[in-house]
Amino acid sequence: MVVEDNDLNRKLFCDVLKANGFEVEPVAEGDKVLSTARQVVPDLIIMDIQLGGVSGVDLIEAAKRDRVLRKIPVLAVTAFAAKGDEERIRAAGAAAYLSKPVSISPFMSAVRALLAA
Repeated sequence: MVVEDNDLNRKLFCDVLKANGFEVEPVAEGDKVLSTARQVVPDLIIMDIQLGGVSGVDLIEAAKRDRVLRKIPVLAVTAFAAKGDEERIRAAGAAAYLSKPVSISPFMSAVRALLAA
């Protein structure tokens, strides 16, 4: 599942994943993340941290409290990588972290590592 409110970034992530053989469920709105995740129960959630109206960190924390979603690994992706952000995002429950702009190779390496775990 790709959670990204920027249309171009969401399309890029989805296209790269599909080209590598993955099924993708795109989500643009933060308020639909948890309900969509409960319906789809994805193998991985790729979570933008800066979403309109809601924090990706709050969504990660909510997913980790949910009995259905807590075991799904989260790859956090953010454009605003300030000092301490990675630690805060990992403390919320993200299994991995990438800062934007994201290059394809590290992105796919992170996805494969999380799916293999």
